[in-house]
Amino acid sequence: MILKLFRAVWFLSVLVVLANLLYVYASLPEQVVVSNEGEGTTLGREWFFYISMFLVVGINVLVYLFKLFYAQDEGLRAWFHGLVITFNIFIVISLHALSVYNSKEMFDHSLVSPYLLGSLALILLWAISWPAYLFVQRFLVKQAV
Repeated sequence: MILKLFRAVWFLSVLVVLANLLYVYASLPEQVVVSNEGEGTTLGREWFFYISMFLVVGINVLVYLFKLFYAQDEGLRAWFHGLVITFNIFIVISLHALSVYNSKEMFDHSLVSPYLLGSLALILLWAISWPAYLFVQRFLVKQAV
């Protein structure tokens, strides 16, 4: 049951990421600044879109590949769906941060960094949750005889 819930949320997160990618793509300038180190690294808007789309599709296809290898373990598959959901959240926030950074408006860019760090912390916490769950189940929960 929990796997079905995570699958539904994962599917919704994929739709949100794709809609967000199209929204951000429409607002980007022709040359997207992706790094401000030195002279700055720019990338064409179309290249940025296709690279981002490839990244999103690649991460979300992992759900189907994971299903092939771990078809019987529903708990692990539910956890992996949650991990991919957290990656999708990070991608949405990152795309918005990049959109704000490339906008011509006066905006305090430091306001976005707590959200980026929070989404990275969410990925880290979710990634640690499955090994922690297994540790608790194996060593701390008394088994019935």
